[in-house]
Amino acid sequence: MHFIDWTLMALPFVIIVSIALYTRRYVRSVADFMAGGRHAGPYLLSTAGSEKLAGAALFVATLERFATAGFTYEWWNQLLSQVGPIFLIVAISGFVIYRYRQTRALTLAQFFEMRYSRRFRLFAGMLAFFAGILNFGVIPAIGARFFVYFLGLPTSLELFAFTVPTFVVLMVCFIGAAVISTTVGGQVTILVTDCVQGMLTQIFYVVIAVVMVGVVTWPQIEHVLLTQPAGQSLVNPFDTFKAKDFNLWFVLMLAFANIYGTMAFQNGHSFNSSAATPHDARMGTILGRWRYFAMNVVTTVLGLCALTFLQHPDFAAGAAQVQQVAGQLPDARAAAQMQWPLALGQIMPIGIKGLLCTVLLMGIIAGDGIAMHSWGSILIQDVIMPLKKRSLSVTQHLWLLRLSIIGVAVFALFFGALFQQTDQLFLWWGVTTSIFVGGAGIAIIGGLYWGRGTTAGAWAGMLTGSILCVGGILLQEGHAYLLMDLLPAWGFEAQAADLLNRFPKFPLNGMQIAFFSQLIAIAVYIVVSLLTCRQPHDMDRLLNRGAYAVEAQDPGNAAKKVPLLYRLVGIDEHFSRSDRFVALGIFVWAIFWVLVFVIGSIVYLIHPWSDKTWAFYWRVSCIWLPLVIAAVTTIWFTIGGVRDLQVFFRRLRAEKVDVHDDGAVAHAAAADHGTSGQKQQAGCR
Repeated sequence: MHFIDWTLMALPFVIIVSIALYTRRYVRSVADFMAGGRHAGPYLLSTAGSEKLAGAALFVATLERFATAGFTYEWWNQLLSQVGPIFLIVAISGFVIYRYRQTRALTLAQFFEMRYSRRFRLFAGMLAFFAGILNFGVIPAIGARFFVYFLGLPTSLELFAFTVPTFVVLMVCFIGAAVISTTVGGQVTILVTDCVQGMLTQIFYVVIAVVMVGVVTWPQIEHVLLTQPAGQSLVNPFDTFKAKDFNLWFVLMLAFANIYGTMAFQNGHSFNSSAATPHDARMGTILGRWRYFAMNVVTTVLGLCALTFLQHPDFAAGAAQVQQVAGQLPDARAAAQMQWPLALGQIMPIGIKGLLCTVLLMGIIAGDGIAMHSWGSILIQDVIMPLKKRSLSVTQHLWLLRLSIIGVAVFALFFGALFQQTDQLFLWWGVTTSIFVGGAGIAIIGGLYWGRGTTAGAWAGMLTGSILCVGGILLQEGHAYLLMDLLPAWGFEAQAADLLNRFPKFPLNGMQIAFFSQLIAIAVYIVVSLLTCRQPHDMDRLLNRGAYAVEAQDPGNAAKKVPLLYRLVGIDEHFSRSDRFVALGIFVWAIFWVLVFVIGSIVYLIHPWSDKTWAFYWRVSCIWLPLVIAAVTTIWFTIGGVRDLQVFFRRLRAEKVDVHDDGAVAHAAAADHGTSGQKQQAGCR
């Protein structure tokens, strides 16, 4: 690292710390700490929320996937990606997020109590917390290891006569910074600091991608892309039959899981409650689709550069050094992951290395802070508080939330230092997410959209999905132990040897375990609900509609009839002219690439073209076009983010603090409806 690189890292960090300290004055209630007082506009939500995807762990996972599937994954993903038509219809229509915001719940489990029962809230809160800390536990360690190898730091340090791995020291520093930033002001601080970080990283993404396109030449990249073994092409999606894990089936299962689990996984759950209106929540999701371009293009470019460095003859000497260092790591999975930062560390020029470090460092602090705020607040709001018989003061409640964040940080530190990961990151995240989402997805969708969904159905669906996912994890992790040690010890040596020969590895990967668990959970929820429903739930009261409305509703342009075409993609009377332009723009873009996919697939099957043509196509569609869009969205979102920050602070200054708005269902009922706080008796139980 050059002095310029360190300077580029330090300046944004100082700015973010200063902003975090400034926001502390605006946290005056539990709703402020948990949901930013529900004052966030759409650009603030989309810009701040995207920072949880900017950390080093997700960066390494994306590079890991790129090495396995290259560009071929993107061909199938054009239909089903976050900017594909299916997901855009989900986003534009406000699927789940709009109705959830109408409930005014601060956490998902609070909604579960409002819709089902307190016992179900407790169970869901505990399960979400367990799944969340497992999912989060590997992230700080991956990020810290990335910096060790990217910066060429020694792998261990001598501290007080003890030899300590360097990545553990960095974990302490990164997690400590995230704890300080998050406990200062909760969601208010997260929204403001992450929005500023998001605007900076958007600029840095464009600069990094433009410079790195010239560092490694396209002929060198093309040479590597076109010299892969048959059946494992990195450019031709129709020549990937031998590719494992990240193939068409992975994309299809991931698409289903993302729709089924809309808003279910609770990392960043406070963003779901922070919008000023339900429509702002929906627009924040739509706008977030535009921000993917800059992030995707920089990971694509850096993935190409690293892969070329590791495989092209021109970089053979440097690649050998990388493999030598990576080979010294204690396990194969860590070696495979850390070869990427080692390679990038050798080829990135002065200044650009500092920009990437800044992006990933800010992403680590933001992502860790969001995760710790999410899982710590779930533990307090959905497990501890419902069990307490005495109400806490606002000050006591806030300190309890802060202590829970520190507790999650301590767990992540020890888990990351001790746990040895055996699966690819995306597959590990898929399974740990499904521990909760596997059953919660249908409980959310059914609870918000189906009045006949019952508490018994929710219990049955949740338990089914969770048990199957946990069972899959145990079988996957203990596959070798079961066949090589346990069964032979019980006298089944021949059967164990036969199974080990037929299945040297567990036959299902993480994504497949999650997919089948979700399908079964859906069926169980529907069947049990139909058998146990006696009277439909009062959905107007749940969603604060009609006679139960408790806050000013955006009337939209009800007098103007919305065209059928708009309604088909989810655009309603709440969309302004600019909102329609934003939503239709990204939707037309998605349809264009669907047509490219369909026409291209048909033409290729009739008259296949060369891999060199495929490489040219990917160069244009995944590098140059996204770079142009990223440059435009950088200016666009910077203006929108600054405007929303100004409005956000103005709303906070004018806020009337409600001490009863603390996530308790009884308090919410009393405050919202002027009742004694008795919860509505649901019809379907």
